[in-house]
Amino acid sequence: MLVDSSTFISLTVVIILICNLAFSRKARLITISCLLISLQGFAQDKKINKIPIIPVGWDAYLNWDQWPLQRIGNRAYMRSTHDRSGGNVDMSNYLYMKDGDYNFTLDVAGKGFLYFFRSNFWHGIPWHFIVDGKDNIVKETATENPINARKFFKTASFIPVEPFPEPLSLTWGITKGADLIWTPIPFETSFKLAYSRTSFGTGYYIYHQYANEENLSRPIRSWSIDSAANVGVTKLIEKAGTDIAPQNINKSKGKIILNKKTVSLFKLAAAPSVIRAFKIILPLENAMDLERLRLIVKWDGAAHASIDAPLCLLFGVGTLYNRDSAEYLVKGFPINIRFDYDAKKVELACYYPMPFFKSAEFELANVNPGDTEISYEIRYEPLASPVVDNSYFHATYKDIPKPVVRKDLILLDTKDIEGKSEWSGSFVGNSVIFSHSGGLHTLEGDPRFFFDDSESPQAYGTGTEEWGGGGFFWGGENMTLPFVGHPCGAPSKEAAKHEKDLIESYYRFLLADLMPFGRRALIQFEHGGENLSTEHYETITYWYGLPAPTLIKTDEIDIGNIASEESHSYASPEASVGTTISSRFELGIDTFPARPWVIPGRLDTLKPPGYKELIGKQVFPLHTQDGRTTQGISEFTVKLDKENLGVLLRRTLDYSFPNQKAEVYIQRVSSKSKKDEWKFAGVWYLAGSNTCVFSFPKGELDKREYTIRTSNRRFREDEFLIPARLTQKSSQIRIRIKFIPVDHELYPGKPFPNEAAWSELKYQIFSYTTPKFKEAEKNP
Repeated sequence: MLVDSSTFISLTVVIILICNLAFSRKARLITISCLLISLQGFAQDKKINKIPIIPVGWDAYLNWDQWPLQRIGNRAYMRSTHDRSGGNVDMSNYLYMKDGDYNFTLDVAGKGFLYFFRSNFWHGIPWHFIVDGKDNIVKETATENPINARKFFKTASFIPVEPFPEPLSLTWGITKGADLIWTPIPFETSFKLAYSRTSFGTGYYIYHQYANEENLSRPIRSWSIDSAANVGVTKLIEKAGTDIAPQNINKSKGKIILNKKTVSLFKLAAAPSVIRAFKIILPLENAMDLERLRLIVKWDGAAHASIDAPLCLLFGVGTLYNRDSAEYLVKGFPINIRFDYDAKKVELACYYPMPFFKSAEFELANVNPGDTEISYEIRYEPLASPVVDNSYFHATYKDIPKPVVRKDLILLDTKDIEGKSEWSGSFVGNSVIFSHSGGLHTLEGDPRFFFDDSESPQAYGTGTEEWGGGGFFWGGENMTLPFVGHPCGAPSKEAAKHEKDLIESYYRFLLADLMPFGRRALIQFEHGGENLSTEHYETITYWYGLPAPTLIKTDEIDIGNIASEESHSYASPEASVGTTISSRFELGIDTFPARPWVIPGRLDTLKPPGYKELIGKQVFPLHTQDGRTTQGISEFTVKLDKENLGVLLRRTLDYSFPNQKAEVYIQRVSSKSKKDEWKFAGVWYLAGSNTCVFSFPKGELDKREYTIRTSNRRFREDEFLIPARLTQKSSQIRIRIKFIPVDHELYPGKPFPNEAAWSELKYQIFSYTTPKFKEAEKNP
């Protein structure tokens, strides 16, 4: 039985009292000494093994003040209908199909939460949200008559509405092109998503899984469509655009004359604290002239700034030109921009919690000195949780005037950033200018996010405006919502009212669907559908990070390499002989085609200068790896950090083998080579393969089609989380992988090209640890 420290101390006091009544003096001393030693050991164990409680489900919203929390053992994944060949046909690619109207786009095993769902308009309805084997049918207003639905409906809503109320869930009339759901959907053993109709079946989905379910804020219980949304969360999100931070805390307000090129805004020197609200108030008549002031923020006397960005983009918009004279240019949950025409001012507000442990220094640079006066307000309070459980807020700015053809835009790479080699924290959003010339065609680029040196993106999306919450380029319209927005930019170059109306930008904020990392985050986007856009991009990436890893690579086994297998006591009696594979990971096109992607609604194609010279040239070269497959059992021994808080196991595999599924068991191995009994750790499952079914019938209600598309991308990396209860205090464990056959066909009557098998090319082992951060030693 596990007890907390207060319970343990209470039991200790009771036992001591009993000892005083029943035992001799010598016996009492011996007993009390043993108890004190045990209590000391207990306290040490609690300190070593402390894992922050992760807010999950509705708590992920209600406890939004814990945004900066280190999420040890928490992984986020984003799957989608993206083009497996690396091209731009990012719709209607299905993992597999079953009888009836089940066309699967997502299939996950284990416990977790689906935190985000996105579809293009209403396409695909009715949707099957299959939670732990129970089919929950989600509809939308356009379900019964989806043909030309925009002619029949001015507004739309989900059916049933109780689990998906606004603004937690939004339909295409509000978002300008997409159906979005942020309702947390917990699952205990599995989650599957199937579209009923396949025409233009586009979507992406974000879900979380956890190593240590005992360290979650609430237990994971299977979701039902009868579950109503949390009223407190709905009311909280409805407050987007207002001051959502605590009021009765420390406050500093002031006015500053912008009479120097660099102006100090304010400095704070305090014990570990967290900034809960930060506002800058600009005079309305000067707002556009001041939009490119740069806010520079340094935490704890650091040599490098964690924020150094233009004001407008930092607060979610490409320019403060307000084409429709709206009250809110940005009405986001953590960030907003409000125009007060009566008071003739513009208020820029940020409510991302910003912890610091010694000091905070804010200043404005890029100032054109004069007599303009601005105001500011900052509110802060003591940091309630340990320093080491938190992370600094960052807003990393990138100016990319000339994107490199063939290469993704790198919006963030935390490796060696701010003078530090490794970071742990969470990716929490973007604010992006994607055109300075009223162009929307740049939006075809896919988001691809890599965490902790993975070769495969843990997050792979379908398009830039889709990441920004819209569809079909938002129809050229503007919108601003709590977590997504296209707040500025004319519908076209011809429709621009002002030169700054040509600046197009979007934002995307992540809260419950944030993406944790343990050592490195690499946030990439295509520019245009095949990395051909030459638009001028400016980007800000919002993230939390501590300059210390929570994931440490402690071992690696190269399957097929005899020396590596022997050193890890690898055993797999039914495994194939070693096989060498030459292929690629799933990322981008192989060579440039003679006819690039055609821009929808336009007759021309996107051909950058010098495109003719690129035709046929290789983009991603082949590389070679060896490995094995098995339909039986594989076992191997790996090294861990003895003070680990759980383990991330990453496998490189051959994705041409479909629906790879296995049970995972763990056995502790002591320094004297003693072994414990095998304990079940969970099911490891990767749905689908590099072969999918493409179905894009002309009519919305037409029957599905069966076009088989096989990508030449056979390499894939996949992850499995091992809980700390099976690994703590162990410097070695033995892992058993037991293959489980899955009987899915590609579609009814059509088997997958390859027989199912467990593929293993390489395993990497990462130990979760408490970050070793020097400020934590001073401020525990």
